[in-house]
Amino acid sequence: MKHTVLVTGASSGIGKATAMYLAQHGYNVYGAARRVEKLLDLKEYGVKPIALDVTQEDSLTACIEQILKESGRIDILINNAGSGYYGALEDMPLSDAKYQLEVNLFGVARLIQLVLPSMRKNKYGKIVNISSVGGKVTLPMGSWYHASKFAIEGLSDALRKEVKAFGIDVIVIEPGGTKSEMTGLGAEYMMKVSGNGVYQSLAKGVSQMYAEMEKGAAEPLVIARLIKEGVEVKNPKTRYAGAAGAKMMLFFRSILSDKLFDRLIMSQMK
Repeated sequence: MKHTVLVTGASSGIGKATAMYLAQHGYNVYGAARRVEKLLDLKEYGVKPIALDVTQEDSLTACIEQILKESGRIDILINNAGSGYYGALEDMPLSDAKYQLEVNLFGVARLIQLVLPSMRKNKYGKIVNISSVGGKVTLPMGSWYHASKFAIEGLSDALRKEVKAFGIDVIVIEPGGTKSEMTGLGAEYMMKVSGNGVYQSLAKGVSQMYAEMEKGAAEPLVIARLIKEGVEVKNPKTRYAGAAGAKMMLFFRSILSDKLFDRLIMSQMK
């Protein structure tokens, strides 16, 4: 039996690579995104494009209902859709902060609510939440992004305990530097809101650091392979970290005090 997979944010980056990779390995894959036209090239890999705006309840319910109607089940949910606005907390409009939380947290939670009844009925399910090294490690200018990813880490840990008895696993993926359009868009937004005010020097430092990180960023396929590994083992790890700098950053975070780690991070902003 082919497992049915829903991958959100499948129009680019990790989501696109994962949808293609799993479809090539025999999964029945639905690739979801707001921009359906950006999903059409996935058809040649066997991915089924489906419209989804994770901030809209009607879109969320319609997506899940369509998949259940066509395939009868959803075995694996990969919550990859994300927003990465950066900017000083003081500068960033709360409307943008709330949108980021809608995409990165509440949309994830609502999709999980919608797939759990089917998974419980089948006594099988894998819920994969794409967090980030930024769910453990913070950079200046990323307060709302980090807040959303730290929240995903906590949500996943609590959920894992709730659903284990139903044969459902919850897996957190923590990518490091990965090639994505989100990084460039986030830096562009940061310079718009914080590039000309009291935080301009710091904003320029963060922007330069991201530009350097992009040079060494890993291909999204690295994360797609991690996801496949996680969903295929009988007893998956709770977390998988990968791509550029991920394990090193998590290691330093684990051994350094808060203040020493702050100094390490800020030393990269020059």
